[in-house]
Amino acid sequence: LLLLCHAGEAAVVVCGLRNTDVFVGESATFTCELSHPGVKNVQWWLDGTPLHNNLVTEISEQDGRIHTLTLNDVACHDSGTVTFRAGSLISSAKLLVKGIFPV
Repeated sequence: LLLLCHAGEAAVVVCGLRNTDVFVGESATFTCELSHPGVKNVQWWLDGTPLHNNLVTEISEQDGRIHTLTLNDVACHDSGTVTFRAGSLISSAKLLVKGIFPV
């Protein structure tokens, strides 16, 4: 796939976030792809709370276009809405963390 962008052309979301279901203790990964790099003010949110890069929350970027959030060792209280925001672009998806119940 080759994307040709003219200077000054506004970026768009090529591939947005997808709803994700995981079990307690697993990792949940969300990826958002933009049409071209250089978009400023990239932020990740979980239920309205801004997320920051740390041991539990991994935020990365590839080629300035592919933005990835990985939430490690999730718990049930991590269930909610994950939002990616880059400038005026927004993509959201649901995270459902399922408990493991004894049989």
